[in-house]
Amino acid sequence: MTIQQKIQSLKEELNQHNYNYYVLDNASISDFDFDIKLKELEKLEQENPEFFDANSPTQRVGGSITKNFETITHKNRMYSLDNSYSKEDLLDWEKRIQKILGTTETEYTCELKFDGASINLTYENGQFQKAVTRGDGFQGDEVTNNVKTIRSIPLTIKGDFVSDFEMRGEIILPLDGFAKMNIERLENNEEAYRNPRNTASGSLKLQDSTEVAKRPLDCLLYQVVTSERKYKTHFEGLENARKVGFKVPKTIKLAKSIDEVFEFVNHWDKKRHDLPYETDGVVIKVNNLQQQEELGYTSKYPRWAIAYKFKAEQVSTILNEITYQVGRTGAITPVANLEPVQLAGTTVKRASLHNADQIEKLNIRENDTVFVEKGGEIIPKIIGVDFTKRPENSTPTIYATHCPECGTELVRTDGDAKHYCPNEFGCAPQITGRIQHFISRKAMDIEGLGGETVDLLRKEGLIQNYADLYDLKVEQVIPLERMAEKSAQNMINGIEKSKEIPFEKVLFALGIRFVGETVAKKLAKHFKSIDNLMTATFEELINVDEIGDRIAQSIVDFSNDLNNIQLINKLKEVGVQLAVSVESLENQTDKLQGQIFVVSGVFHQMSRNELKKAIEDNGGKVSSSISKKTNFIVAGDNMGPSKLIKAETLGIPIITEQDFIDKIN
Repeated sequence: MTIQQKIQSLKEELNQHNYNYYVLDNASISDFDFDIKLKELEKLEQENPEFFDANSPTQRVGGSITKNFETITHKNRMYSLDNSYSKEDLLDWEKRIQKILGTTETEYTCELKFDGASINLTYENGQFQKAVTRGDGFQGDEVTNNVKTIRSIPLTIKGDFVSDFEMRGEIILPLDGFAKMNIERLENNEEAYRNPRNTASGSLKLQDSTEVAKRPLDCLLYQVVTSERKYKTHFEGLENARKVGFKVPKTIKLAKSIDEVFEFVNHWDKKRHDLPYETDGVVIKVNNLQQQEELGYTSKYPRWAIAYKFKAEQVSTILNEITYQVGRTGAITPVANLEPVQLAGTTVKRASLHNADQIEKLNIRENDTVFVEKGGEIIPKIIGVDFTKRPENSTPTIYATHCPECGTELVRTDGDAKHYCPNEFGCAPQITGRIQHFISRKAMDIEGLGGETVDLLRKEGLIQNYADLYDLKVEQVIPLERMAEKSAQNMINGIEKSKEIPFEKVLFALGIRFVGETVAKKLAKHFKSIDNLMTATFEELINVDEIGDRIAQSIVDFSNDLNNIQLINKLKEVGVQLAVSVESLENQTDKLQGQIFVVSGVFHQMSRNELKKAIEDNGGKVSSSISKKTNFIVAGDNMGPSKLIKAETLGIPIITEQDFIDKIN
């Protein structure tokens, strides 16, 4: 046997032992014997560096240092899930998806919702390439070196599976491992970790992968993402992923009906506390992959999946004081300052009271004993008052009349739940908040500049608005607290690089009220430049698809404000992208302007997403369901029979993929 063959044989043997132990929970060799073989492989690799393999079992022990985690754009966006809290919500969801599909024949997969850190693993030709955190769904941090230390994640795939793919999953910290870590920390007089989820998430961002390797992290996989059409169902893909070495939980179950989904939910609502890891709900997915494609996505969620959240944990504590926070738009949020209490693994000291109506509705007062739960087990909220414990000298809550920061009298418009501070350009939290929003990842994504630094820059008088960022010099920034020369240079470089950010993101960054990410994209696509948008009339704005009165009026108000006009002019002067780039416009036409398309079936020349993009690039609109307003149906193979009947009943033209390509060419 040659040296290369010996190395390969040891790698395969150790990979199999890893799989047996960490995935199957069935050790096939003692720890001592495993370590002996691992050291033998390590020695051979050191003596023969020409056979180095980044995915060798020897690379799992850590040793690499990552100073800065590179931001990577996801090839396929990692959407979040829509939540449901009752069986009525699930029934409503089923009605919606069956209406779009035009059939009642839907099969589901039921999976436990793990409480950890979402991860995206990329494989090419059966070899592990990189691991990226979910981040904001569009881009995340590369944590490959740290993830390699998790032994349940295969670094090499063998067997009959797709070749290039992504595996989505959750990095978790099992409860017994979490308990052992805390015992060790307490014995060393260190503060105990609060909960497994945050500890797992924090582990991925440790700079030294050797430290990560010491932590008993695990990875549970729940989705195969690939363009290959090897499997027809989500369940089939996961079953085959398990066969080639991925740790796919055996709790996943097929449900032929929504009643079987309810059975799964009821079972695990009672049994979840017996699991070796934390779970806070159930994820229900449409099993058929073609139906998933038919259903598609909203701007935030896949339509083909929904999370059912188990009833949140609830505790009672004393509300010591009600204070008020000012947001970047001037919105006032009342905050309950509580006697600290343990809730779902964290210490809760504050909870949102939402608005004046909510305080009045629940009759909440200072010094009340209140019931607190985590909405979706994430954000603490007060759900009621224990009136039997209300002090005799209790007095009703009088909502704030003036801004707690600048003293300006608050306003509240008809139909709005919140009070607002109108002092937009003179109220410190609004100034800081708008700049923080401007630099955020989904907006201008300015590296090297955080929220605390923004507040410091404002207090030092260096900036008063987001346009002032582009006047900053390194020598102005270096004297700031905790700011070294390299950090200052990184900040200035990040600000300069933000001038390359495309118009749709700049438009979102401006912080126009009610203009979120999705609305900003629609407006950028329609008006093409900030000048066109700011000179548009109210009537022109509401004629844009999905732009209502409230958004239109907000844009008109923004465009008529002298301060905003001056800000935009300054951004133009420094070179920020305030128009759609020439490159983006090259492939866009108005050939399909005003036409609504429904895309259905399996296609061969273009992927479904490419087809939808082509419709939108040529001025058309994609709809998920057939109606009288539909102009064309682009039909591929296996178009749903009920959709076909509905199209024929309404007299809507059905065109092929080739017909569509001819139409736009």
